[in-house]
Amino acid sequence: MTIKIYNTLTRQKEPFQTIEEGKVRMYVCGPTVYNYIHIGNARPAIVFDTVRRYLEYRGYDVQYVLNFTDVDDKIIKAANELGEEVQDVADRYIDAYMDDVQALGVKKAVHHPRVTETMDDIIVFIKQLIEKGYAYAADGDVYFKTRSFEDYGNLSHQSIDELRSGARIQVGEKKDDPLDFTLWKQAKPGEIAWDSPWGRGRPGWHIECSAMAKKYLGETIDIHAGGQDLAFPHHENEIAQSEACNNATFANYWMHNGYINIDNEKMSKSLGNFVLAHDLIQKHDPQVVRFFMLSVHYRNPINFSEKLLEGAKNSLERIKNAYQNLEHRKQASTNLEQDKNEWLEKIDTYKQRFIQEMDDDFNTANAIAVLFDVTKDANVYLESKQTSTQVIEAFQGLLETLANVLGIQLVEETELLDEEIEALIQQRVEARKQRDFALADKIRDDLKGKNIILEDTPQGTRWKRG
Repeated sequence: MTIKIYNTLTRQKEPFQTIEEGKVRMYVCGPTVYNYIHIGNARPAIVFDTVRRYLEYRGYDVQYVLNFTDVDDKIIKAANELGEEVQDVADRYIDAYMDDVQALGVKKAVHHPRVTETMDDIIVFIKQLIEKGYAYAADGDVYFKTRSFEDYGNLSHQSIDELRSGARIQVGEKKDDPLDFTLWKQAKPGEIAWDSPWGRGRPGWHIECSAMAKKYLGETIDIHAGGQDLAFPHHENEIAQSEACNNATFANYWMHNGYINIDNEKMSKSLGNFVLAHDLIQKHDPQVVRFFMLSVHYRNPINFSEKLLEGAKNSLERIKNAYQNLEHRKQASTNLEQDKNEWLEKIDTYKQRFIQEMDDDFNTANAIAVLFDVTKDANVYLESKQTSTQVIEAFQGLLETLANVLGIQLVEETELLDEEIEALIQQRVEARKQRDFALADKIRDDLKGKNIILEDTPQGTRWKRG
């Protein structure tokens, strides 16, 4: 069976063919870290983690990269309002992001690059664009010549003339054409900045992802993914600057997840229906939130409400209860041969159905329907007067495998004692003091794996059970 991916660039499903056999180069746009993420940010984290998990299940080595924008106007503004350094704000919300998404079952990326750690690569990238005639400097700023890239607009399926009609040059901008976009911006007095051939400043938003993708994955990658809101202008601009610089296709497959609505209205701060993932997972089991997010195909919009979340909770409980009932009945099972092969064959067909659904553009909604069918049949089997240990273990193994692909845990891990948690937190504090960030991150990740959420505050580290 062949995996098919809906490619935003071509607007159709295409057979998945990797650049290098058995290896997937996948880049996902991460957050700008100036606050806690909202559930709209949580959706791509969950969705593309599931894509990664499934590709790994199908035997691929996935080089998964998710970046952090750790210097930006919003971060600078937040730092000024808090009276803190920009990097302190960024570090705190990177930790918060990792805590939140790990609670939601998201695995760490192979690489989590930061803009501030990629500055030299970004500057070299911009210099190459200028040398090739695709960009120009203007009084400390650098802009990309959008019209110089012939294929601009292909991803968003807009013509250059359509884009031109809505473009404006803002006050203070020195660009030649309203369509040109910023690669490097001159720093204002007192702002965080880096030396460059064009003066002290910092990168524009779009260039950072092109530089990081190239550094960690190469000039051409297999999959570039992110939220639907990033398709234009962010991903459109990434394509233009990457392909202009490298003279090579940037990404072979573009994947975008749909929006989240709150009670059938678009989520926005102005409507007061803005839901932070950080708050949501304090009120609800993060596994239920993940299960809910995967209950709708990733390209479709998803409507969030407390009622729908409660429904997801009940659905997940059905699957978990079936698994626990199988475990309980296994103790009294035997090597019964009656109907064993028939059941084992049926269980195998469910595995094939699951693969078929996930091969079809990662259709998690239909994959979950397969899980429900397995659960239903498991419950039917458990009504038998006598059961086979082999059949029960086959049911359990299938449920475990399929749930794991979706990032769902069917069995709760044994909880740590409060004293054990406090001791580990103190060990992490000491590690951070010694600047042993690898150990500090490992402790945080290990605790997160046991559903213990840490929150670093100016008053110290607080914790709670997820």
